[in-house]
Amino acid sequence: MRYLIKFSYDGSKFNGFQSLKSHDGVQNKLDEALSIINKAPVHCKGAGRTDRGVHAYNQAAHFDLDVNVPPERLKRALNSLVGDYIHINECVEVAKDFHARFNVQRKRYIYKIYQGVYDPLLFDYAEFVSKPLDVALMQEGAKLYEGVHDFRDFVSGVRKNYEAIIYEVKITKDGDYIIISFEGKSFYRYMVRNLVGALIDVGLHKHSLEELKSALNGGKIHINTAKAKGLYLEMVSYEEK
Repeated sequence: MRYLIKFSYDGSKFNGFQSLKSHDGVQNKLDEALSIINKAPVHCKGAGRTDRGVHAYNQAAHFDLDVNVPPERLKRALNSLVGDYIHINECVEVAKDFHARFNVQRKRYIYKIYQGVYDPLLFDYAEFVSKPLDVALMQEGAKLYEGVHDFRDFVSGVRKNYEAIIYEVKITKDGDYIIISFEGKSFYRYMVRNLVGALIDVGLHKHSLEELKSALNGGKIHINTAKAKGLYLEMVSYEEK
């Protein structure tokens, strides 16, 4: 049987999503729990990787079991085995040809910037920016990201194709927090963190909107990559909008 799970995790407690020899990836914990239930090795496949320190409200993964377990029972069993920093939110049966990564239609990431009085208890869960940010200007900059662009200046590593579509970018204020939301289909390595870093620099008046626009059309600007701790994978959707 093939199953799809959606789950949350505290990224500060893991060395990223990917399975590692050190066994401190989120995927390691899921595989270990699934293998106990299956009484044979299981390797789940995620909707995408998140780096060390990145959190998730609703990451997704699929896997095959040799045993037929009702989804709600499987969800409860997994939650009893994966530890305190992962929680299975949903478990459903899927078709044998379903793939958690290749069938994705949309993903949404959010980034949390904290502008209040420094709080060490928030250190692992938001990016602290002490200087005032020009949120209105950041909102203008965010709109430049929407649509299809060549994001090569915002991606780490070498790829054959840097083109991606971002459907919507929203910036909102919630008390001492500035929340940046990105919804698209494909996000490459460090892409969201670099997009956020550039917006923070726009908000600090270190980059102009024209410089940001130029970077989306082959121009070059220096980008400070935003820290992983403020990034959350909020949604993975397999339905076309």
